Amino acid sequence: MSAESRRLVAKLWNYCDVLRDDGVSTIDYVEQLTYLLFLKMAHERANRPLNPDTALAHVANRWQALLDYEGDTLEKVYRTTLDELSRESGTLGVIFRKAQNKIQDPAKLKRLVVDLIGKEKWSAAGVDVKGDAYEELLAKSAEDIKSGAGQYFTPRSLITAMVDCLRPGPDDTVHDPSCGTGGFLLAAYEHIQAHHAAELTPEQRRALGRTAITGTELVDGTARLAAMNMLLHGIGQPNGPSPIEVADALARPSGLHPSVILANPPFGKKSSITVIADDGRAGRDDISYNRQDFWVTTTNKQLNFVQHIATALGMNGRAAVVVPDNVLFEGGAGETVRRRLLTQFDVHTLLRLPTGIFYAGGVKANVLFFDKREARPGTPWTSKLWVYDFRTGEHFTLKQNPLRRDHLDDFVGCYRPGEPRADRVETERFRPFSYDELVARDKANLDITWLKDPSLDDADSLLPPEVIAREIVEDLQAALAEFAAIADSLATRVQPRETPAAGDQG
Repeated sequence: MSAESRRLVAKLWNYCDVLRDDGVSTIDYVEQLTYLLFLKMAHERANRPLNPDTALAHVANRWQALLDYEGDTLEKVYRTTLDELSRESGTLGVIFRKAQNKIQDPAKLKRLVVDLIGKEKWSAAGVDVKGDAYEELLAKSAEDIKSGAGQYFTPRSLITAMVDCLRPGPDDTVHDPSCGTGGFLLAAYEHIQAHHAAELTPEQRRALGRTAITGTELVDGTARLAAMNMLLHGIGQPNGPSPIEVADALARPSGLHPSVILANPPFGKKSSITVIADDGRAGRDDISYNRQDFWVTTTNKQLNFVQHIATALGMNGRAAVVVPDNVLFEGGAGETVRRRLLTQFDVHTLLRLPTGIFYAGGVKANVLFFDKREARPGTPWTSKLWVYDFRTGEHFTLKQNPLRRDHLDDFVGCYRPGEPRADRVETERFRPFSYDELVARDKANLDITWLKDPSLDDADSLLPPEVIAREIVEDLQAALAEFAAIADSLATRVQPRETPAAGDQG
């Protein structure tokens, strides 16, 4: 991040402490910044000497009103502005969707408008400055555990490694069905810019900034942060369609069929959703999804996201998805999904992730890489699944020992992006397993490990007490999550149990 970006972050972040005393959470503060940033940038674009953006004039006037008023009148004008802009369409509508004023002190709102936002020329700043600054604010807000914002934030080092493996190019369309604040989408965009900027045609450049990068996000507040994040990095138009759709991605089949899907679907097994298969069976009644394209009926969110991604992916497309351990070993619906994936898709790589890298506690996760191929009945597409064990003997924390991109260099090197997988070489941490080996395992269990943690045998390798304590806490949290899922399953036993969709038996 540049010195100018750091200056902006420091300037904006310092004021967060002042507002926190008034009960404004970190994520609420970033939301308010988002509204005001958009209004300020619209004002700058509408009033620039050359080629003023007249389509944003009605928004630009709103910023001037905030400058003109003070006290209770200012607070009222701001509240009215948010309410009226929430009814707009496109990017504007997504950013202001259900917007509310969380800054109740008019004097502090005025200082935010005049001093912190008003004195900067946001449109003049390069996308690397304002984009990096905004993304750093999102990263800081993820550290606010009480707000729960961390659940929408995937470590940038992991995102970059996943993107480096899939290598999105100028002709790819990239999608994230649970995009959070847009980290995967931005990393893909930046990868294309870094490796192909000089060769992009005008059509490719236009598509890259408008239609090639898309995401879906269920939570209004998070979707607005993603839309603003995209906009500040040069994706989307302030007065055009939004690259971020506010919707439940699981509610219906995707009509996009992108060539690249990158995702870290929300963790947690409990869900109020119900998938209704062709036979009409359902697990719950809360919200019904009529997904005839799914292989199995289940209330497990992660399994539903895996199915959604598999069906949404375009032909010959490639996907990289973060999944918790239970997706690898769970029976019933989990086994059905794994066997269908191994048969109908080329499931070629599994990265077992270490603990301590996510803000959500107790998470044991993996990255599953698979490609979509034309149907060929009788012959499975998966030939070898290469498993990289980055968990055994690896210990990270969010503060003292955070995961860096170079920690994943060995994995990316073993993956050999862009090279034939036949050229891959087995190492101590990287090992292939054939399709026959995988389907012969109990329930097609992909929770595979072969390394021993050196700290179990060598007293000199013992971890510091604080790390051991943290790992115990994470193991207990993971166990509690599993028990909660079992209890939830037992509570719904009166419902028909999870079954394959019609026509999938046998």
